Amino acid sequence: MRKNEIVRLDVEEINNLGCGVAHLPTADAGRGQVVFVRDAVTGDVIDARVIKVNKNYLVARIEKILVPSPLRCEADCRAAGCGGCVYRHVKYEHELELKRAYVQNAFRKAGLGDIKVASVRHTGELCGYRNKAQYPVRNGKEGMEAGFFATGTHRIVPADDCKLQPSVFGELTAYICRFCDENKIKAYEEEKRAGLLRHIYLRYGAVTGEVMVCLVLNGEKLPHESALADGLTANFPNVKSVLVNVNTENTNVVLGERYRLLAGREWIEDELCGLRFRISAGAFYQVNHNACELLYGIAKEKARLTGNETLLDLYCGIGTIGLSMADCAKEVIGIEIVDEAVKCAAENAKRNGIAHVSFYCGDASDARKLLANAEASRGAIDPANTTVVFDPPRKGSTSELIEYIAERKFPKVVYVSCNPDTLARDCVIFKELGYEIGEVTPVDMFPRTGHVESVVCLTKK
Repeated sequence: MRKNEIVRLDVEEINNLGCGVAHLPTADAGRGQVVFVRDAVTGDVIDARVIKVNKNYLVARIEKILVPSPLRCEADCRAAGCGGCVYRHVKYEHELELKRAYVQNAFRKAGLGDIKVASVRHTGELCGYRNKAQYPVRNGKEGMEAGFFATGTHRIVPADDCKLQPSVFGELTAYICRFCDENKIKAYEEEKRAGLLRHIYLRYGAVTGEVMVCLVLNGEKLPHESALADGLTANFPNVKSVLVNVNTENTNVVLGERYRLLAGREWIEDELCGLRFRISAGAFYQVNHNACELLYGIAKEKARLTGNETLLDLYCGIGTIGLSMADCAKEVIGIEIVDEAVKCAAENAKRNGIAHVSFYCGDASDARKLLANAEASRGAIDPANTTVVFDPPRKGSTSELIEYIAERKFPKVVYVSCNPDTLARDCVIFKELGYEIGEVTPVDMFPRTGHVESVVCLTKK
């Protein structure tokens, strides 16, 4: 096949990037080279134009849908090119099947095909569930525009009404862009390393309704920033925090290290699992409130705490998991590398009247010293009576930390994961070190996207 050739394809499946998978037809009715087609659905019969030729595969785009799949639905998003909602054109029931299969395949590829994977748990909410968004901005023909990067590029797709975000996010980005146009403030241009406003970063409390606005700048100060802060708080009463973040580096990382308060306070508050949490700009907080309560409830069920154990919460962030389980534990110890998050966690415990918890700084990449601060302060942790819960980043945990957990002989580990591939990889290490792998429960924290959360309990033999 050559670029721009048209080929007729029967779409066989969809991957977690939202691409239909097909094979070139062959003369003997066999399967030829694999073809990936974005927005194609299992069961579609399509004419597709080849747009990329690789040694091992082809990439094509749909020219015409000849026979639409019964699994297909109408995509209802004007910013579909951003690539975020890779399953928006697929019926939700099939999306859940795809996500369960994704988790199953991750374990199968890791050599753990015998592990049972439950049906995907979900809340049924498909829109407006995200409480956090980071919008890059650009200088458009008619003024500044906010949106999202198109898949695999730094090209911005304008999006002021993203289906996954609360409506106030679109209103806020539109207000900020208008203010910048009126005051001749330019968006940052990556190629020229010129311009001032890089990103509009927003957080939202699903229960409290409180909103944080953070403007990421390629500089120290925004012209007329006090007027903007006053306008935001006057026109949007739920805006309780307006911040500037300074990022002058030539980097893909959105946030710099320094924040400056323009109006309100340096945090917003929200309620989760019956507790009230203080959320700072840099702290981790799950982006889907209701699905997070479902996820933490499942983790709590798998932990099966009796009230006599110590709960060791690794990668604890602002303490949400540990504090949500504190009513069933004798003691909770949280470990987190980000000092700002540790302070937030301690404040959250205090504000909720939970006295039998403590939080410490520790680096999971340095397993031998991970518990050093905690044990120096409160004495040695008794492994025999300790349950570990941890929620690492997408890259998963480290073999060193898993080996340390096994060496300390912690009898039970509840692993919360946002990446089935690294979860399966880490479970292989746990198994080699003598842990039995329980049933894996997927949770749809990110409906319409290709991501899926999972929880599994590992028990020392």
